[in-house]
Amino acid sequence: MGDIRPATREAAGQGTATGKRGAVVAALMLSMALAALDSTIVSTAVPQIVGDLGGFSVFSWLFSGYLLAVTVTLPVYGKLSDTFGRKPVLVAGAVLFLLGSLLCALAWNMGALIAFRVVQGLGGGALQGTVQTLAADLYPLKERPKIQSKLSTVWAVSAVAGPGLGGLLAAYADWRWIFLINLPIGAVALWLIVRHLHEPQRESRAGTRVDWAGALAVFATGGVLLTALVQGGVAWPWLSAPSLALFAGGLALAGLVVVIERRAAEPIIPGWVWRRRTIAAVNLTLGALGLLMVAPTVFLPTYAQAVLDLDPVTAGFVLSVWTLSWPLSAALSQHVYRRIGFRDTALLGIGAATLILLAFPFLPYPGQAWQPTLLMLLLGAALGLFQLPLIVGVQSTVGWSERGTTTASVLFCRQSGQTIGAALFGAVANGVLAARLGGAGDLDSVARDLDAGAPAEATRHAVADAVHAVYLGAAGAAALAFLVLLCVAPRRFPVLTEPDG
Repeated sequence: MGDIRPATREAAGQGTATGKRGAVVAALMLSMALAALDSTIVSTAVPQIVGDLGGFSVFSWLFSGYLLAVTVTLPVYGKLSDTFGRKPVLVAGAVLFLLGSLLCALAWNMGALIAFRVVQGLGGGALQGTVQTLAADLYPLKERPKIQSKLSTVWAVSAVAGPGLGGLLAAYADWRWIFLINLPIGAVALWLIVRHLHEPQRESRAGTRVDWAGALAVFATGGVLLTALVQGGVAWPWLSAPSLALFAGGLALAGLVVVIERRAAEPIIPGWVWRRRTIAAVNLTLGALGLLMVAPTVFLPTYAQAVLDLDPVTAGFVLSVWTLSWPLSAALSQHVYRRIGFRDTALLGIGAATLILLAFPFLPYPGQAWQPTLLMLLLGAALGLFQLPLIVGVQSTVGWSERGTTTASVLFCRQSGQTIGAALFGAVANGVLAARLGGAGDLDSVARDLDAGAPAEATRHAVADAVHAVYLGAAGAAALAFLVLLCVAPRRFPVLTEPDG
C-alpha cells in the first residue's frame, strides 16, 4: 500500500484514547451533521428571513459570511489542535458554534444575523477540521475507511436534506428554528465529547508559542481574497475598483503571511505542508475536487428545472442520487487501495470522473431525467473512489503532532476550490447565457423566469449550453487533478506504521 517506514515514538504511541469510542464517534457524526446542515439549511428560508428582517440587498452574506469564516479558520484550528490537543479545540468550536446559533435565532435585523452567522462559521471551522482529524486519531489505518465512510454519509445526507428541512421549519414553524434546532443536537455532541473523549497526556514542549500574528494574517488574507471571489461579478463588476482593490490587498496580505510564517517558530501554515510531495499533491487535487463539485451542486438543479422541465423536488432528486453512490464507493475503496495503493486508486476514480463529466455535454436536448441522474450516480461512485483514499492516505503519512495541520490544509484547499469554482463557473455560465441571448441574460434572470413559470425555448437552449460549458470546465479540473496525481504524488505514499489499537 505504501513505503512503510518505522513510526516515530510520537506517531506510534500518542494516538487518541477514549473511554467509549462508540460514544465519541456518535459525537463526531452529530458534529459533522451540524456543520453540513448549516451550509444549506438556510437557503430555502431566505424569503421568510428577508420578509421578517429586511435587507434583501445583502442577504447573500448569510452564506458568504459563514463560508468565509469556516474556510479561513481551518488552518488556524489545525495548528491549534496539534499544539493543545483535539479535545479543547473541538469543545471550544462547538461552544462557539452553538453560541452563534443562539444569537442567530435572536437576531433583530439582517446586519446582526450576518454577524452572528460569522460567529457560527468561526465555530464551524473547528468542527469540520477537528472532526476529520479525530477520526484518523481514533482508528488505525486498516479501520479508517469505516469512520470516513460514516462521516461521508452524514455529510452527504445532511447537505441534501438541509434545504428541505429549512423549508419545512420556515413554512410550518418559524425561520428562527433553523438555528434553534442546532442547540439540542450540539448539546448532546458536546456532552459526549466532554464525557467520553480522553486524550493521553503528552509531553509539553518548553517554549511552545502560538503564532497569533500568523493566524491573524492568514485570517485577513483569506477573508479579503474570498470576499473578492464571492462578491466579484455579483455586488460589483470583476474589473471595478472594489474588485481590483480587494485582489491587490489580498495579494499584499499573502506576501505578509509568507514573511511572518518564515520568521515564526511555530508557524500556522508550516512550509513542510507544501514541501512534502504527498501532502502538496493531495492539497492540489482536492482543491480541484472542490472546484469541479460546483458544476453539479450549483448548476444541475437549474438545468433540471429549465431544460428538463422538472419541479424543484424532482430536480433535487437528480442531484441527490450521488449521495447514495459516493459513500458506498468510499466504503468499498479500501479493497482497491489495499491492492494497488492510494495514488492509483485515486487516479482510477478521478479518471472515471473526467470521462463522466465530459459525457454530460453530449446528452440529447432536451433529454430525459434518467440521463443526468445516471451520470450523477456514476460521478458519485467515481469521486468516492477518489477522495477517501487521498484523505486516509495523507493522514497516514504524518504523526499525531502534524495530523491536525495536514488535515486542515487539505480541507482548506477543498473549500477554497469550491469558492473559486463558484466564481469562475458563474462567470462562464453568465457569459454563455449573455452570448446566446443577445447580451440580455444571466443566472439571476433564469431563476426569475423559473419562478414565474416555464422559461422561453431560447432560454432553455441557452441554459443547456451554459451548463454544458460549466461541465467541460469541471472535466478540465478533473483532468488537472489526474495530472497532478500522476506527476507530483509518489506512487507509494510514505505511510507510517502504527499500532493496531
